[in-house]
Amino acid sequence: MSSATRRRYLIQLRRLFYEVADNGHCLPSGLILSRDLPPRQHYLPRPLSPQDDQLLQQELRRTDDLHSHALLLIRLTGIRLGECIHLALDCLRPLGDDQWALHVPLGKLHTERLVPVDEDVRQIISRILTLRAGAPASQTEQSAGWLLPRCGGFWSLYLSLRYAAIHAGERAGCSQRVIPHRLRHTFATEMLRLGISLPALMQLLGHKDIHMTLLYLEVTQQDLQREFHLARQNAVQRHLIPKLALPDSSLFTVPDLPSIRRALAAIRHLLEMFRRQLDDENISRKLRRLDKRLLTVAFELNNLIPPEK
Repeated sequence: MSSATRRRYLIQLRRLFYEVADNGHCLPSGLILSRDLPPRQHYLPRPLSPQDDQLLQQELRRTDDLHSHALLLIRLTGIRLGECIHLALDCLRPLGDDQWALHVPLGKLHTERLVPVDEDVRQIISRILTLRAGAPASQTEQSAGWLLPRCGGFWSLYLSLRYAAIHAGERAGCSQRVIPHRLRHTFATEMLRLGISLPALMQLLGHKDIHMTLLYLEVTQQDLQREFHLARQNAVQRHLIPKLALPDSSLFTVPDLPSIRRALAAIRHLLEMFRRQLDDENISRKLRRLDKRLLTVAFELNNLIPPEK
């Protein structure tokens, strides 16, 4: 038996023990503890490796049939297999200047969404429409409003796409078994590596809970190395004092009160930026007192400047 089956049997047996004890039978407590349950099997995430992903996409593009392009659409948008089957003929929606989105209908979580797409996805949908036009009339008549023609109903197309994914992976020489849902995991992991935020990725995948999105993501050692070195590069630049646009020295050939006031404001700003980098609280406190004095000077200068007419 698998770990999941043994775990389920033990939980049911423990529940039976509780019911026996509640009915007045003498039964010692703690016969089955939580630590006695087998650990849960780790099913997620299951993305394809970058090498297998590249091989599979090349094979799907070479095959060039309705099933292969449907699988490519799943891979490049992250939609579920059932959502792909339910795509309408007008699923591609314009949002603005050269901006398009894929309208995903009500799916597993009874939600619909718009998934941004690029030119590659638009060409795939265009190719599906071309291949659909050449399909037998018996298929297109049964699925007049759907993007993918279905002969035999939803489940027939569902199984056909699963078998097509498995066979494409075998032909491509992938080291992992390919199923349509694994393409969704691959899309999520790729988006994370490209820098998309988790809330945005949750919306793309159509999740209601961020914890489910986290289960889809695979962070490899290579990802950790990249993120670590990027963070270190940002840390080097963190405490640099910005260069301020001080008044031009030519303005001081004839000094006036407005120029002095601007220079004083710049000095106060530099003092504050310098103070924030100090670890010595005593010096920091003295700089704050000095800043208050400069603020008083600036206030007095404002009183000396006549109002503009």
